[in-house]
Amino acid sequence: MKTLSISLTALAASLAASAAFAGDKVVFGTNWLAQGGHGGFYQALADGTYEKYGLEVEIRQGGPQVNNRPMLIAGKLDFLMAGNLLLSFDNVRNGIPTTVVAAIFQKDPQALIAHEGVYESWEDLTTAPEILLSKDGQFSYWKWMVEDFGFRDEQVRPYGYNLAQFLSDEKMVQQAYATAEPLYAAAEGADVATYLMADHGWNTYATTIETRQQMIDENPDVVQRFVEASIEGWYTFLYGDHTAGYEAIIAANPELTVEKLDAEMAQMAKLGIIDSGDAVELGIGAMTDARIADFYETAVKSGILEEGALDLTKVADTSFVNKRHGIEIKTAAEGN
Repeated sequence: MKTLSISLTALAASLAASAAFAGDKVVFGTNWLAQGGHGGFYQALADGTYEKYGLEVEIRQGGPQVNNRPMLIAGKLDFLMAGNLLLSFDNVRNGIPTTVVAAIFQKDPQALIAHEGVYESWEDLTTAPEILLSKDGQFSYWKWMVEDFGFRDEQVRPYGYNLAQFLSDEKMVQQAYATAEPLYAAAEGADVATYLMADHGWNTYATTIETRQQMIDENPDVVQRFVEASIEGWYTFLYGDHTAGYEAIIAANPELTVEKLDAEMAQMAKLGIIDSGDAVELGIGAMTDARIADFYETAVKSGILEEGALDLTKVADTSFVNKRHGIEIKTAAEGN
């Protein structure tokens, strides 16, 4: 009996070790093709951080023909990299039980770009003859721009998702993702002025992590581990050895190069996209109920949402962040 007991104990230990090694399987969907703005997630995958936290993570890219948002709702994804808070507001308004659990970007990279020296300031852009905007832009941040700064609907022209019109017209202004189009235009020889909307009151978080409320209710430990591992990945990607992250991104999106990723990350640092605002004290991923409510008021005032259209308490769960997790990675890197 003693031998049998020992054997059963050893078998149980072996099975437990195997289960720990295998990890909890997690599928994470991004909002576009792999890029520097996804770097912390690829870093955590490539350097073993997710594995250290007992997670077996698969990253599924978004892209031109891929919409990962319905996949989260359908249970095909466990976590989703979302854009800004407007879509999260919309989910709650429509009774879709998804919840934001972290906000990687303190600033939304949404911007306007102009040719350097043509306009003196953000406010001066209201004098531009034409501004190229997408339909999504016209029904979201443009309303805020009209309400708060006096931009005019007659300025709007359709954005064709290329730089041809901008490059051929010195007075042209267009929407941009601050870590993309300004760099592309500069590569074509244009001197570009980038006006980040976040610096003028567009106060949403961006590159948030969403999950289903069911996941929070049934597997809060998995949510916590995924958030913490992702945060560590971001600190390492920004302040440590990001070689593994770069290699993973380029493997997923071969159109990128080390030079392109370096330029993108330099732009993010220059604009204070990630490690700024509340993240400086509370850690990357930080978000507060007060700021979410503040952006909701911005959206209501601008006519993007109706007052009372949703229950703000269902938008986000801040209990997984604001713990200064991972800051020691930055501190150690800066001490070297």
